Amino acid sequence: MSSVLYQSVVKNYGALNVLRSLDLAVPDHMFLALLGPSGCGKTTALRILAGLDMPSAGKLFIGERDVTRLQPRDRDIAMVFQSYALYPQMTVGENIGYPLWIRGMPDASRRAKVDEVAAVLEIGHLLDRRPRQLSGGQRQRVALARAIVRDPAAFLMDEPLSNLDARLRLTMRGEIKRLCQRLGATTLYVTHDQVEALTMADFVAVMHAGELQQMAPPADIYDRPANRFVATFVGNPPMNILPVALAEQCIAVGGAMVPIQVPRLATCRAARAVEIGLRPEDMSVAAPGTRATLPGEIYVVEPMGNETLVNVRIGSVNVSVRAGRDFRGKVGANIGLTFDVSNACFFNSAGLTVVHRVNSDGE
Repeated sequence: MSSVLYQSVVKNYGALNVLRSLDLAVPDHMFLALLGPSGCGKTTALRILAGLDMPSAGKLFIGERDVTRLQPRDRDIAMVFQSYALYPQMTVGENIGYPLWIRGMPDASRRAKVDEVAAVLEIGHLLDRRPRQLSGGQRQRVALARAIVRDPAAFLMDEPLSNLDARLRLTMRGEIKRLCQRLGATTLYVTHDQVEALTMADFVAVMHAGELQQMAPPADIYDRPANRFVATFVGNPPMNILPVALAEQCIAVGGAMVPIQVPRLATCRAARAVEIGLRPEDMSVAAPGTRATLPGEIYVVEPMGNETLVNVRIGSVNVSVRAGRDFRGKVGANIGLTFDVSNACFFNSAGLTVVHRVNSDGE
């Protein structure tokens, strides 16, 4: 068993609360992405699990073992750092085999294991080189090889792709996902990049200000955010948030009255919804001659090649809309937007999601 459990874990640095009673359960063989902005506590949570920092309170378990006070070498974990942390005086082969050497594995067995892991990561031809002779992508593969060479109970990865260029990050995302699926080990992956989290992980844990906001599969994080923070942090462009007022049989948004299903309106009223959230892809530019739901003014047009992002000013709020690549609107021109209210989330004054969008299966 290599499940991971954080049990009411707290980390304080003097008066600074970095982690506030973190409860997090990662099932065996699961790939979990810890996602959040800089300073949210995600790297601290990983370092505590690795034994590099001690918690101020709470417990940590790997499988059935309480590892809270164990030394890093006794936790049976492997960590891949943002900086790779390769030994410059060693060859690639020696770097990969170092965890086996310090455990006393015989030379012949160690060389065989290094060759096996290097073949998996397609770096067998690099074993006699030094780290300074490698590209960023090759160094990252060596760091991964050193982590997996001894079959640890859990892999910990701290923003391992942040030093790579965009094209290489895309390639390495796929390689790491494929590797983790093949190995089947429990993996905790820290990132501030939502694309990495949503495309690689089985579950995403979103953190903010030292607290866990939501843990769910990527699709649920995107479609059914637990609160306003998750809704606006996950998604690029983020979810549009507009003030909303509840009328008798409709809602007032951006100066327009929008019809809404009676049961949905009743739920919004009972939960005291004060804001509506819409993803950019759930809003459309009104076709000429059709009646628009929301009137606005084009603020910015961003051609993206395969699509166009249109930033529209509605009252005092800017919203983003995904339009076709052939969109030709001009900045300052009037524009109309349409949307289906069943695709909206509603939030109360505390920022909690009180009504989720209706999925295609009607749930």
